Amino acid sequence: MLDNRPVTELASPSGIRTDGTARPGRAVPGALRRAAPALLAYAAVRALGAVVLVLWGTATGKGAHHLLSGRWDSVWYSRIAEDGYGYTLELAGGKVHSDLAFFPLLPWLERVLSGVLPLSAADAGLLVSAVASLCAAGGIFAVGERLHGRRAGVALVVLWAALPVGVVQSMAYSESLFTALAAWGVYAVLTGRWVWAGTFAALAGLTRPVGAAVVAAVWVTAAVALLRARRRPGPRPDGVGRMLLGVLLAPLGWLAYVVWVGVRTGSPTGYLDVQGGWGNGFDGGVAFGTFVAERFTGAAWPVGLGLLMGVALVILLYVTGIRQGQPLPLLVYSGTVLLLALTAKGYFGSKPRLMLPAFPLLLPLATALARQRTARAGATAGAVALAAACYGAFWLNGSGPP
Repeated sequence: MLDNRPVTELASPSGIRTDGTARPGRAVPGALRRAAPALLAYAAVRALGAVVLVLWGTATGKGAHHLLSGRWDSVWYSRIAEDGYGYTLELAGGKVHSDLAFFPLLPWLERVLSGVLPLSAADAGLLVSAVASLCAAGGIFAVGERLHGRRAGVALVVLWAALPVGVVQSMAYSESLFTALAAWGVYAVLTGRWVWAGTFAALAGLTRPVGAAVVAAVWVTAAVALLRARRRPGPRPDGVGRMLLGVLLAPLGWLAYVVWVGVRTGSPTGYLDVQGGWGNGFDGGVAFGTFVAERFTGAAWPVGLGLLMGVALVILLYVTGIRQGQPLPLLVYSGTVLLLALTAKGYFGSKPRLMLPAFPLLLPLATALARQRTARAGATAGAVALAAACYGAFWLNGSGPP
């Protein structure tokens, strides 16, 4: 059953004290034992995707390693890791692609790892994604287990691994790193570990622009908790100081990078200007709506219908989460991710990837899968994983970036 008590009053998980500190020698091994089935299932799904990608690449003559680490955004990240910021590409039509559009945490990690290990920056990016994706799976499992039990936690991880765009989790992209930080940040909010929540939010804000979603989850949940505390009679509850510290920490990563870009470009709107050079920005979904509508004007109408069905599905999953009483930090986080993805201009082929970190949307499906018998649930998960592996290989072998 879902625990609907205020976040500040939620019972701590096994092995964790109510003051947010772990019992030495018990919390980490116990958490790893509980999460082991989810981590093994995650690794199996992603291994299947890698095998299908290799086989597909053998047939098409495109190497899996190059597809995962040597194209599109991966190239920009590795260039920043090797040479720092400052590269600009001017294109026909007035577009100016600056590497300042890419947040720094992933290239920083690539630089560090390639400096201490015999790896190129691109291969270091693959290593970061591999480790971060397992950390993301662990955080997603922790959230699912806390809310609906161990089976639901495992199912949630499997569904996230088997998303049609799940192959991005294995690329030298920042999605896996961001999702790991976001998942553990949201989990920290759920368990009242406010300083950890603010720290994870700050790091997520150094990883992707959508780090603002983790900040929103921390801020909104803290504001509601404080309002509830003020309405209750009696002395101020413990932990308010830690909560406020977490609130202060949360936006520092995102804010620091945006301010740094503004100083570097000499404009307070420097980061928005950089995004504008890429053709990105926010228009309330007008450009995306126009793009979908244009698909219905010719032979591409099935594509337009598919896009509408996809958008309707994610909105339905979000509404279902509300009806099922999903906790506030999850609703704020996934809602903000969806809002930013659906209202942004730019390359529309990337929208599924931009929604990849919104793992709470899968909770209704995960609880339904967890209620099935083990054999049936395994067969369902296997079929979904195989379909996702084939789609991922097809997607990466296409002409456009994910």
